[in-house]
Amino acid sequence: MGRTTPVLKMYNLALTPALRSRADPDAAWDKAIAGAERIAGIEVGDEHERWIEDFRFLIRCVADVPGLTPIGWMTTIMDARQRMVNRLRIMDLHRRHPEIAEEPIRRPVFVVGLPRTATTLAHNILALSPEHRGPKLWEMMYTDVKRDQEVEQKRIKAVRRQFNTTRFAPDFDFIHPVDAEKPEESMFLLPHGLYHVLFHAPMPRYRSWLSDRDPAPDYRYLKAALQVLQYGRPTKRWVLKYPMDLDNMSVIRRVFPDAKFVWTHRDPNTVMGSLCSLADLAQSLFVRRVDRAELGAFALELMTEMVERGRSFRQRHRDSVIDVPYHRLVSAPERYVPELYERLGTRWTLADGEHLTNVMRNPVRDRKHEYTLAAYGLTEAGVEEAFGDYITWNTTLNS
Repeated sequence: MGRTTPVLKMYNLALTPALRSRADPDAAWDKAIAGAERIAGIEVGDEHERWIEDFRFLIRCVADVPGLTPIGWMTTIMDARQRMVNRLRIMDLHRRHPEIAEEPIRRPVFVVGLPRTATTLAHNILALSPEHRGPKLWEMMYTDVKRDQEVEQKRIKAVRRQFNTTRFAPDFDFIHPVDAEKPEESMFLLPHGLYHVLFHAPMPRYRSWLSDRDPAPDYRYLKAALQVLQYGRPTKRWVLKYPMDLDNMSVIRRVFPDAKFVWTHRDPNTVMGSLCSLADLAQSLFVRRVDRAELGAFALELMTEMVERGRSFRQRHRDSVIDVPYHRLVSAPERYVPELYERLGTRWTLADGEHLTNVMRNPVRDRKHEYTLAAYGLTEAGVEEAFGDYITWNTTLNS
C-alpha cells in the first residue's frame, strides 16, 4: 500500500522539467555553488575545494539512481546548496573571529545506537537538561553567532517550511517527527554519511567511496560549527545524537578526545522492522519504486557492520561508553535516568526531574507505527544469525 499522498505526485509532475539538469550533474552543482555564493554574500575560496569535490561526487551518484524522482533530484541539489551556504558562513566567522576556534568543546556526549532504539528519547532527556545543550534543527541549518530575535524567527519559519514533509508522507508525523526548535540529529551538519544510502537512495558507488574515506574532516567541521554556536553564549555540555555515529566512534575520539558515548540497545528484531519501515518511507520520496527485499538485505548488512565496529571500539574504550538498555530507559526512566546522569558526571536537579516528567508525558508515537520483518524479506532467524552473540548480550542487558 502506498504511504505517500497525491500531493507528492502533483509536485513530481510539476517539477519534471527540472529533472533534465540531472543529465549534467556537474553543471547543476556548479550552478548551485554560484547560488550559494550569492545567498551567503561570500566567495568560495580554495579552502572549500575538497568539500565541493566530495559533494560533486555525491551529486553524480544521485544523478545515476534509477527511478529518481524530480523531488529527489531537486531536494539533493537544494540541500547541497544550503549546506554550502552554511559552510561559507561558518568558515567566514572563524576567519573574521579567530577566537571562535578557541571555544572549548568539553566532554561532549554522543548518543549512538541502532536507529529505532530510543536514541531520540535519550537525546531529548539529556540535551534539554539545564546543564546541557543540543543543537537545534534551525541552528544546524543556519549556524551562526547570536543574532537579533527577528532574524532568528525568520530562520525558524524557513526551516519549518522546508521540513514540512507530512504533506507528502503523513506517517513521518509519528515515525520521526521533526521540530525546527528542538535538538535534532547532527547529520544536518555532517556532510556525508550512510544516511544518504539508507534514507535517500541505494548508491553502491557512494557507499564504497564512504568506506574508503576518512570521515575526520566531517567531525572537525562539526566541531567548528559547535564552536560558532557556543561563541558569545553560555557554555554548556554538548549532547549530540546521530545513530550512525556508532560507525565512527574511533574517529570521533580523535576529534573529541574526552567524548562520552551513550549507546542505546534494543532487540534487533524489533529494530530492523521499524528501521526498514522508516527507510522505505524516506526513500519513497526520492525514488519511484522501493525494492523492499533489497532494502531489507541492505539495511541488515549495514546495521550488523555498524554494531561490530561499535563493539570493537567499546572493547578498547570501556570507560567512554555507557550502555543504555531500551527497556530500563522506557519503562522506569524515573529510576534509571538519574543513574545515567551520575555515570555522565552530571548533576541531577529538580529541574531535570520536572523535565523528565514532561518528556515522558508525551505519547510514544512509535506505537502507531506498524511494520513487519517479512515485508522486507527478513526473518527473525536471519536477523539473529546476522547479529550473532549481540542478540544474547542485548537480551541479558535488557532483562
